[in-house]
Amino acid sequence: MAFTPSKDQRRRDREQRKRDKRLARENARIEKLEAQRAARKAAEEAAALEAFYKTPEGILAKEEADFEAELAAEAEEAAKKQD
Repeated sequence: MAFTPSKDQRRRDREQRKRDKRLARENARIEKLEAQRAARKAAEEAAALEAFYKTPEGILAKEEADFEAELAAEAEEAAKKQD
């Protein structure tokens, strides 16, 4: 004899599927909001950094950072040549 679930069991299953879908939608919405916040924060930080680099202190800091990066690259190349 074949087993068939009761009406109550089918109703519970249906309600569980609805809860699962609702939870999935809610999680997707939360992830989307977090991604938007992260993107907005990154854009604000980039804009602030760009504004800083337009000031005299920022220009000097950028030049120093570029110089440090060049020195590090040259040191890395020299280390590779020695190996």
